[in-house]
Amino acid sequence: MVTTGLGPRRSAVLRLLVVAVALAGALIGALGGAAPASAHAALTGSTPAQGSVVDQAPEQVTLTFSEGVAMGDNSIRVLDPQGKRVDRGKLRNLCSDSIVKYGAGLPPGLRDGTYTVTWQAVSADSHPVAGAFTFSVGAPSETAAPVPEQKVGGGLTGALYGIARYLAYAGFVLLVGGAAFVLACRPAAALVRSVQRLVVQGWALLAGTTIAMLLLRTPYTGSGDLADAFDLAGLQQVLITKPGAALVSRLLLLAAAALFVAVLFGTYARLQEPAEESAEEPEDGGPGEAGEAATDGAEKAAEGAGQQAANAAEQARQRKDLTFGLGIGGVIVGAGLAATWALAEHASTGLQPAVAMPVDVLHLLAVATWLGGLAALVVSLYWGPPVERTAVRRFSRIAFGSVVVLVATGVYQSWRQVGSWRALTDTTYGWLLLLKAALVVVLVGIAWVSRRWTGRLAEVRTARAEASAVRAAEADGAAEKDRKAEKATVGVSAAARTGNGILTDSGAPTGDSAPASDKAPAGGTTTDGETAGEEAPDPARAAQLARQQAALRTARTKRERDADPERLGLRRSVLAEAAVAVVVLVVTTVLTATEPARTEEAVKATAGGQSTTGNQPQVLSIPFDTGGPHGKGTARLDLDPGRSGSANALRLRISDPSGKAVDVPEVKVSFTQKAKKIGPLPVVPKHAGKGHWRANGVQLPVPGQWQLSLLVRTSDIDQVTETKNVKIG
Repeated sequence: MVTTGLGPRRSAVLRLLVVAVALAGALIGALGGAAPASAHAALTGSTPAQGSVVDQAPEQVTLTFSEGVAMGDNSIRVLDPQGKRVDRGKLRNLCSDSIVKYGAGLPPGLRDGTYTVTWQAVSADSHPVAGAFTFSVGAPSETAAPVPEQKVGGGLTGALYGIARYLAYAGFVLLVGGAAFVLACRPAAALVRSVQRLVVQGWALLAGTTIAMLLLRTPYTGSGDLADAFDLAGLQQVLITKPGAALVSRLLLLAAAALFVAVLFGTYARLQEPAEESAEEPEDGGPGEAGEAATDGAEKAAEGAGQQAANAAEQARQRKDLTFGLGIGGVIVGAGLAATWALAEHASTGLQPAVAMPVDVLHLLAVATWLGGLAALVVSLYWGPPVERTAVRRFSRIAFGSVVVLVATGVYQSWRQVGSWRALTDTTYGWLLLLKAALVVVLVGIAWVSRRWTGRLAEVRTARAEASAVRAAEADGAAEKDRKAEKATVGVSAAARTGNGILTDSGAPTGDSAPASDKAPAGGTTTDGETAGEEAPDPARAAQLARQQAALRTARTKRERDADPERLGLRRSVLAEAAVAVVVLVVTTVLTATEPARTEEAVKATAGGQSTTGNQPQVLSIPFDTGGPHGKGTARLDLDPGRSGSANALRLRISDPSGKAVDVPEVKVSFTQKAKKIGPLPVVPKHAGKGHWRANGVQLPVPGQWQLSLLVRTSDIDQVTETKNVKIG
């Protein structure tokens, strides 16, 4: 029994692929939306500190980062209370040894008030980071300094860049994995159109997304305005950065990959075609000539066999040499493409980069070999000729080796990026890593099912063996085939003349025909005595018969394929593998855009346990009702900067249902940390104006989830206490 890829159960294929795409979209929405906020290089300290009040204006503002960053003269901006830039506009590089520090000078004589510092940089792993904080000289004041609402790397530009990154990974997997499948598992697949399209589309996808990312780097790391993608000056600046150089290198390697693909599906594919055999039939002659013809035929047959053996040996040698050359070239190009990621992302910075980058290259090649080969196997099973058992078993062994490499390199990368068991559950990176590991376990489980189906497969004849068998059958029954062909031609001619031809299930045309003599014009005969004016077959009718025969062959092949339960089970399990692989690739892409757990933990330790995502002002709106006259209203509470270990400013506004500020006899605020049994810590705000209260120096010792209690009294007997949870960084 054989398997064919013509007309499979496409509804089942489409359903499973739709499920995979839906899961991928859900992950992109749920996980990818948080990617712009992920800071791979985190701000670990500043001078002056965030929210601090200094007696005299400092000479400069300095920022300290967890890892290397790229900054320019406009990367650090200091704005006065009116929003005017007051720094000197020249970046100061204060880095020394392992300390990454940059600064911006300030002029003397700055007035008292609250100053805003905004900064933006590109981390060593190519991701943009940005932030803002305030400090005060003398005493805090109101400030009109604008702070960007959109996070760097976010918005439409960030979404497009994220999609391009995912598609680039997908293109790399299809290109490298598909080519590896052809060379290492099934050379005959070089002749399969569906596999050719898969590899070529992988190349085109990777090339297109690389160009797109190169153009999007300027708005992605800068303004966020999509129109800046065509800013030539910005593109020139991108080209001299490490990510820009990596993208350009990828394009150059893709040019070499184009030549590789052309040879793979050109010269290499032609060498996989079965050799044509030709035999000359002896001419009819007399009895005396028959013996000489037989002797000459034997000599020619011997010479032909020798020549054919020599040609086969030469072709085998060429095939072996070309396979070796393509294998070496493919490994070099594939490793080079993988290195363009390793040199510009997580592996290039942090702990042990000299070890991490080669490990990352191996990890990417193993992913591409497994998942890309899986995609090539899927299209071969569904949209290609029969797949040999030996080819499936070769891929099974290679996939097992790829999984071993993935596990080994993945364990090292996990240790390097996570650092502790607790970080697996306390950080976003850890949760994503656990999700990826679970999906890989599911993928390996489905692969085990596919391996079982592979063990049950019956071998099918290769194209070369089948062609040889066909030629042998043709040689044995040449006379019979000539007779049937002549009869079929007569039938087609008759059907074309009468218009009554009917094609049977076997593909042989039948129908009533008039004698040739009735249709021939008078006069004019051939040298054989036949009528010279006999009409030729109708081309339209002959084409219709050919289409009907092709449809019958397709239906017969489909019946044979569906009657093979082993290959049917293999196709379904391999398709399930491919669907899970799509989701794994999405999680991997999101993981590379997320702050490593080790970095996040280091920032927390440096900042005294502060969370990098919680260091922002907390604004709460608390409705209340004391039950008495004029007892309804809303309290708005602002806690700035909303973090532990430093002085927080608390501002409270009480308003009536119409939104008008109103005074009440008494308000009290307290904070309680139930998890660590801290509090309640009372805060007594001072009246600062009609409907406004204020308290400075609010100290919350530890980060985490705090419960805020607000007591509001509107009369001597009417009061209420409302509670609200607030996250403190």
